[in-house]
Amino acid sequence: MSGKSDAIDAEHAAREVLAGKATATPKLANGLVEAIRLVKIARDTAVKAHSTAMITLKATLVTASDELRGELEPLTDFKLTTACAGLQADGDLGDPAQAMLHVLGSLARRWFELHEEIKVHSRQLKKLTKAAAPDLVAAFGIGPDVAAEMLVTAGDNTDRIRSDAALAKLCGACPIPAGSGKTNGRHRLNRGGNRQANSALHRTIVVRMRWHPPTITYVERRTAEGLSKKDIIRCLKRFLAREIYGLLPAPSVPIVLASAA
Repeated sequence: MSGKSDAIDAEHAAREVLAGKATATPKLANGLVEAIRLVKIARDTAVKAHSTAMITLKATLVTASDELRGELEPLTDFKLTTACAGLQADGDLGDPAQAMLHVLGSLARRWFELHEEIKVHSRQLKKLTKAAAPDLVAAFGIGPDVAAEMLVTAGDNTDRIRSDAALAKLCGACPIPAGSGKTNGRHRLNRGGNRQANSALHRTIVVRMRWHPPTITYVERRTAEGLSKKDIIRCLKRFLAREIYGLLPAPSVPIVLASAA
C-alpha cells in the first residue's frame, strides 16, 4: 500500500513518473495571486516582529527595579506599551536604571510602529483578496488571511489543481488509512502537505465549530457516533477543502483592481 514507508513512497513515485502518470503543473507567479503572496510576506514578517517586540519588552521588564516593575507589570499589553513608549532616559546609559528606561521605551515604540505597519498590510491584503476571490473571502470563517493562504497555495493558474481531492492532498487534509489489522476502515491525520495551508483550514474550522450552526450540528452528531475531536476536525478539513476548491477563481478570467480614489 502507498504511504506505508519512505522507501515504498519513493518507489511508488518513481514508477508513476516512469509510466508518465505523475505529472504536475508548476505554479505561475505572474498575476494577482503573486502580488498577494508578496504582501502576505510583508505582513507575516511584521506580525512576527510585532510579537517578538512584546515578548522582549516583557522579558526585559522582569529585570527592572521593584518600583518600576510593580508599576508596569499589572497593566494590559496595550496599556503597558503605551506607558513604556513615554519612557526616556535622562541620564548616562552607563547607569542600568537609565538603560532600562531607554530599552523599554525603544521596544514599546517599535511595537507601535509595527502595529501601524501591520494595519497597512492588512488593508492591502483585504483589497487584493476581495478582488481575486470575493466569494472565498465572504465564506464563513475564512476572511482575507485564510483566503490569501489558500490562493497562494493554489497559485495564479488554479486549473493546475484538477479536483477538490487534489487540493485536500496539497493541504494535508486528505484522509490516510491507519493501515492496521486492528483499525480496519479507520483513518488518521495527514502530517504532510502544505502546513501553512493546513493551519489556515484549521483556523477556519475552529471558528465554524464555535459559531457556524451547520458545523455545530455536525460536530454534535459525529460526537454522539463516537468520533474523537481530532477525527471530526479531520473530516471538517476535508469538507472545507472541497468548499474552497469551488470558490477558487478561474485562471482564464482576468482580474482588474479598481483604481485608488
